[in-house]
Amino acid sequence: MIGKNKFFSLILLAGGLATPLITTGCEHHYYRVYDPYYSDYHTWGPDEDVYYRQWLNERHYEYREYSKLDKDRQRDYWNWRHSHGDHDHDHDKH
Repeated sequence: MIGKNKFFSLILLAGGLATPLITTGCEHHYYRVYDPYYSDYHTWGPDEDVYYRQWLNERHYEYREYSKLDKDRQRDYWNWRHSHGDHDHDHDKH
């Protein structure tokens, strides 16, 4: 019986460790980003990331997380973003 319990415990442990690795690739993280230049919020998710990567590509910038850009590049992005695409922002002014 002890052998079966150890085997079963090992299987459970392996499954528990593998689950985050399997499901992480399927997750989409959404969060709100405040645009101080237009005083509105944008939902940052896969759709906004497409626009962001397009902006990076047009300017020949290497990928860098938006939150790590300096303020001048963030302003440049929002100016560009408001003149492109579906203008998907929440219009919340909190």
